[in-house]
Amino acid sequence: MGNKLYVIGIGYKPLDKRAQEIILNSSVILVSARLLEVFEGYEEHEVVKDKIKVINNVNQTIEFFKTCFQTTAFNLKPPVLLASGDPMFFGIGRRVIREFGRDNVEIIPDLSSIQLAFSRIKEPWDDAFLISLHGGPVPEKRRQLPYEIEDLPWLIKKYNKIAILTDRENNPARIASTILNCEAQLKIYVCERLGYADERIIAGTPEEIANSIFREPNVVIIQRLEDVKEEFKATEIPFGLTLNELSHSEGLITKDEIRAIVIHKLRIPQRGVFWDIGAGSGSVSIEIARLFPLLKVFAIEKDGKQLHHIMENKRRFNVQNLEIIKGEAPHVLSGLPLPDRIFIGGSGGRLKEIIEFINQLKWSGTIVINATTLETFHMALKLLEKNYHLDVVQVQLSRLKFLGDRHHLSAQNPVFIISGDTYEVMGKVL
Repeated sequence: MGNKLYVIGIGYKPLDKRAQEIILNSSVILVSARLLEVFEGYEEHEVVKDKIKVINNVNQTIEFFKTCFQTTAFNLKPPVLLASGDPMFFGIGRRVIREFGRDNVEIIPDLSSIQLAFSRIKEPWDDAFLISLHGGPVPEKRRQLPYEIEDLPWLIKKYNKIAILTDRENNPARIASTILNCEAQLKIYVCERLGYADERIIAGTPEEIANSIFREPNVVIIQRLEDVKEEFKATEIPFGLTLNELSHSEGLITKDEIRAIVIHKLRIPQRGVFWDIGAGSGSVSIEIARLFPLLKVFAIEKDGKQLHHIMENKRRFNVQNLEIIKGEAPHVLSGLPLPDRIFIGGSGGRLKEIIEFINQLKWSGTIVINATTLETFHMALKLLEKNYHLDVVQVQLSRLKFLGDRHHLSAQNPVFIISGDTYEVMGKVL
């Protein structure tokens, strides 16, 4: 069999001939305590039970196999790692290949739990979006996941079916609670203990699932009862909101073309934290929140009338990743998570205090400031020049205006757009 590590999936069907041969001729069989319970139901268990070693920690498992690679016995009888289902589906297979190399590992999969779950509810799964919310059993050592549970409302807008690998923290009840306020009509399936004798499939509404307790292990399938395509109409454009579409006070809103340049200068990441200081009607926050649904957007505003506009725009465009902060900067900024991007559209005469507060933060990212007066422009330059790589553009717009039967271009007030990158960000870009 050669100098290889074999990762064999178990849980849902008998071992095929090759997997059986490898296990019977192995030097040692590593398995977790939970999977040992499963393997005890296989006919091969009784023959190889003296070779079994139980390790529940992934890092310890990897270290054990590194030791195996250094022994002579390993060349004669290979070690085996038993994994759950398909090791390459959000499983340990990825880690093993990364640690030992593709040529030194062979993967023999079983069915995946998601594959089995869809067969149990008799639904096709070739159109499903598959994610893992299984971050690991130890809270302080949980894996960083591509998607978080808070992303589900946005994902439901995009996909008709979502299948989720769960864990104790991101359990079915918590998942259901997260999507209670989604406007879509949903059905949730919880597939408990698939492959065990006490397997159970539970279907219900988000409200019903949120108020229930489920046994582990389990997987969750969320199904929309109407086609997602019906919700996304051709008129729903994610970028290019106009003044007529936004609730705002006349003259107190970042104009469409300026907003487009600001968003370009900010170079927004897909994930992270964005501060919109002096958000006004929230036009920049709303546009960015819609463009980047996995970004956490904070709109900071002190004026009650402007806050009303932000709340109305948030409701109107149904942006779930926007949080409105009432209060005056910089005082209300201290409790917020560190930003990756900052936009200052209005400072209420406290630009110096705001930038001094930002300069004290241990952050790296991009800051953009709009200035309509020379005094604000010069102050911003002076406060930013020591800590940021600066870029400045001055934008002068003219709009078509009708005077009788004549067409004229009416000049708008010029705007200075000052953008500054911290040098850490510049290093990454360059």
